Amino acid sequence: MLEQTLDHLQALVSFDTRNPPRAISTGGIFDYLRDHLPGFQVEVIDHGDGAVSLYAVRGTPKYLFNVHLDTVPDSPHWSADPHVMRRLDDRVVGLGVCDIKGAAAALVAAANASDGDAAFLFSSDEEANDPRCIAAFLARGIPYEAVLVAEPTMSEAVLAHRGISSVLMQFAGRAGHASGKQDAAASALHQAMRWGNRALDHVESLSSARFGGLTGLRFNIGRVEGGIKANMIAPAAEVRFGFRPLPSMDIDALLATFAGLAQPDAAQFTETFRGPSLPAGDIADAENRRLAARDVADALDLPIGNAVDFWTEASLFSAGGYTTMVFGPGDIAQAHTADEFVTLEQLRRYTDAVHRIISAGA
Repeated sequence: MLEQTLDHLQALVSFDTRNPPRAISTGGIFDYLRDHLPGFQVEVIDHGDGAVSLYAVRGTPKYLFNVHLDTVPDSPHWSADPHVMRRLDDRVVGLGVCDIKGAAAALVAAANASDGDAAFLFSSDEEANDPRCIAAFLARGIPYEAVLVAEPTMSEAVLAHRGISSVLMQFAGRAGHASGKQDAAASALHQAMRWGNRALDHVESLSSARFGGLTGLRFNIGRVEGGIKANMIAPAAEVRFGFRPLPSMDIDALLATFAGLAQPDAAQFTETFRGPSLPAGDIADAENRRLAARDVADALDLPIGNAVDFWTEASLFSAGGYTTMVFGPGDIAQAHTADEFVTLEQLRRYTDAVHRIISAGA
């Protein structure tokens, strides 16, 4: 099935599904998938602003496979057209081949090589922290024994990953000449820098926290801007930061702590996106859900991998009550890179596993 997977992947890469700008319609890549899933009942829904989902079902499957079709924007460092897939000796190169159109191509190839029951949910809004497609699907309450969400996991079943929270902070100061002695609250940029030092110290204090092989809190100050020029006290500053908690950590408590580190209080402190951990729930529920996912992986004869630091929409399915795992081809180290690639062996391994699951009547 590898050749069929590669043919489908070449076609999927040719469709521009970069997000942003998420200029994605119900045609294009969704027409291609609809045309290459014969025997499936197919439903395409436009959720607005380029968020489109395709739900395809054949028979009465027990498991749902989910794949997002949107990609990150390409960088100037690509050595060739990112929407023209290149076939090399042991890999293919193209925008999204690893994250995660390779899985989408494999699902189509595996489905066409078998007449077994199967259910696929394709979405187009994962890369923008705007999960309309998954939210709309969850609202329908369609029962499945488990959901397998495709992200690059080296074709291993991943049962746990971190959550994610993104925050916008704004600091207010008082404009003035920089020659005089300032009080601690005069410069908005000084406030932001002092907050950053305290925040980094707090993150370091959590370095020994553990859950399922994961350690500590991941934290990043991604953007700082403000001020006017070197000899003027900055009247305003803005900080955007994010953190990735362990499943055992309380996101609300962490947000309260980070907000409380601002002296004086920040003019604005707004969480702009939150994704739960996998498994979702408190620590007891999370562990029970992890064990349930492990049982499914064992039943499907899937190798179980280590917990991962990156976030996926699998946690949304988990929070919605589904037993969920992350399972897909490729290495996360290749995701979002120039000349992104996935190896042929990874595509072969994933396609074979999907085909085996479908053929077994799942």
